[in-house]
Order: sequence, then C-alpha cells, then structure tokens
Amino acid sequence: MNAPIVDECDAPPAVRWPLRAVEELFALPFSELLFRAQCVHRAHFNPNEVQLATLLSVKTGGCPEDCAYCPQSVRFQTGVVDQDLLPLDDVLNAARAAKANGATRFCMGAAWRGPKQRDIEAVAAMISAVRELGMETCATLGMLKDGQAEQLCAAGLDYYNHNLDTAPDFYGHIVHTRHQQDRLETLARVREAGIKVCCGGIIGMGESRTQRAALIAQLANLDPYPESVPINNLVQVEGTPLAGTEALDPFEFVRTVACARITMPRARVRLSAGRSEMSDAVQALCFLAGANSIFYGDKLLTTANPQVERDIALMDKLGLQRAPVDAA
Repeated sequence: MNAPIVDECDAPPAVRWPLRAVEELFALPFSELLFRAQCVHRAHFNPNEVQLATLLSVKTGGCPEDCAYCPQSVRFQTGVVDQDLLPLDDVLNAARAAKANGATRFCMGAAWRGPKQRDIEAVAAMISAVRELGMETCATLGMLKDGQAEQLCAAGLDYYNHNLDTAPDFYGHIVHTRHQQDRLETLARVREAGIKVCCGGIIGMGESRTQRAALIAQLANLDPYPESVPINNLVQVEGTPLAGTEALDPFEFVRTVACARITMPRARVRLSAGRSEMSDAVQALCFLAGANSIFYGDKLLTTANPQVERDIALMDKLGLQRAPVDAA
C-alpha cells in the first residue's frame, strides 16, 4: 500500500482524504508512518521549531452542556469552582507573563454554550489588548451566532478554537446537548468572518481506531482544513462520565499525530491536553511525527499541564527552538 506523503491541498475537498486512506495510514508500520509524517513536516516547516501557546480560562465552570469529558459542566460534580469572566487587567497580566516565558500565541477560553452580546464585547476588549502586546490571539467561547464572529474579527482575533471532538458516529456517545453539525455551523461563521480556524479533537474517549481515523479525515476534508489542529489526549477527571475509561496506548496517540500531519501538511499540529501524563520520550516521538506546537504553562483551563521548566528542559534536550510569532 502506497499511502500518499505529498501535499494534497489542491485535490477536490470532498475526496481529498477518504476514510479508507486514513485507516491505511494508521495501519502502516510505526517507523514507516513516522518517516512519512516527518517528510511532510520538513516540506512545510522548520522541523526544529515549536510554537509555544498559552491557554487561560477567562470564565470557568457553570457550562450547561453535558460533554462527557469536561469538568466544567454544571451537570457533573468535579470540584471545579465557578468563576465569572476575569477582569481585563487580570487577562493582560497573564498574557504578559506568558510572553515573558516565550509564548507567542495567547488563547482565551470561556465555559459557555455560546456567548451573549455583553460577553462578546468584553472578550473583544481582551483580544484587542493582547494583540497590542504583539501576541497572536485565539479564543474558544462556544457556539457563535450570526454577527459574533465578525465582531471578534474586528477586535483583531487571529484564531477561533472550536473542536469537532470526535468522529461523527461517536459524537452522540459523548455529547447529548448539541449536535456536531452545530459545531460545523460555528466553524463556517468563523471562516466567513475571515478568522483562522483552530479545530481538532480528543482521543482516548473509548473510540475505535476507525473512529480516530474518521475524525482526522473529517478535519482534513474541511475546505480549507484548519490552520491549527489541537490533538488532545483525554484527561480523566473524577466526576465526569469518562473517568475510568481505559487509557489509550501512547503509540496510538503518536500515530494520530502523524496522521494529522500527513493529511493536513500546512497546519500547526498542537499537543494539547494530556501532556502531563506523557513521558518525555512519547512527546519526542510526537515532535518527530510532526507536532510543532504545544500548550505551554502550568495549567490548561482546569487541568494540569507540564511545568514551564520541564518543557524548556525537554526542548533543550531535543534541540528544539521556539517558533517566532510570525511563523504560524
């Protein structure tokens, strides 16, 4: 089987990556898959540069959705303390600290099903202020209504994060308070407003390999595919329905990263949630497989993330450099 390693960006979107082709990538011998992913990676990026992004929860807890992985749902008892929208000064202080530590992208997350108009106005002020620091901005605020993406774009938002979470046929097992189509409609609004898309998913939620391949195929066949693709490994939080799920084999996670790199060659593929449970060796394999962005800092919304010092030490051991702000 000769799986493609070339850039397929100019192929017709509907047939760019059939599910069967992505399944064949997953089934390759591990060394062959990583070799192909590294070839694609080197064709589009400096293989020794990694983008550092920091994620801040600007509004925590109290979300009415029932996403089975999320400790911020009001439906689950996880110990997360609800927190109203942070003041602008607190957000700016966090952004300045992130920049001082080497981060070039600052992401702001809010636990809403979707923002109200007053929320959009408040977050727009945060976006403008962070942009003035010379950082890229990203926001994840839930589902957007008509006109809201345009307001965020006018404030200077570079990226909007809205993950597909999982394969279409597995989505209903994870979320019951919305449909995946709702997510796709928000992504369409973001694209129409001229904002870049940050969109990936979570693996290790009990899905099959075919369903992991289906998620990657769905992302790769978006027209265009996302500029930024976060790959999350499930962080099991006591109190959520997915607590106690059988852990994903680390090599399967690396395979997923490699398949994302091959199918979306120009995207930033980001190691996101779950890195705190990964060894340095597994993370090194992910970089070899084409990951070139990480969430950087001590916390991701409400869950732990590898400490800054550990990340710096790992990057030094691997000879990785911080990507400049204009390289994304």
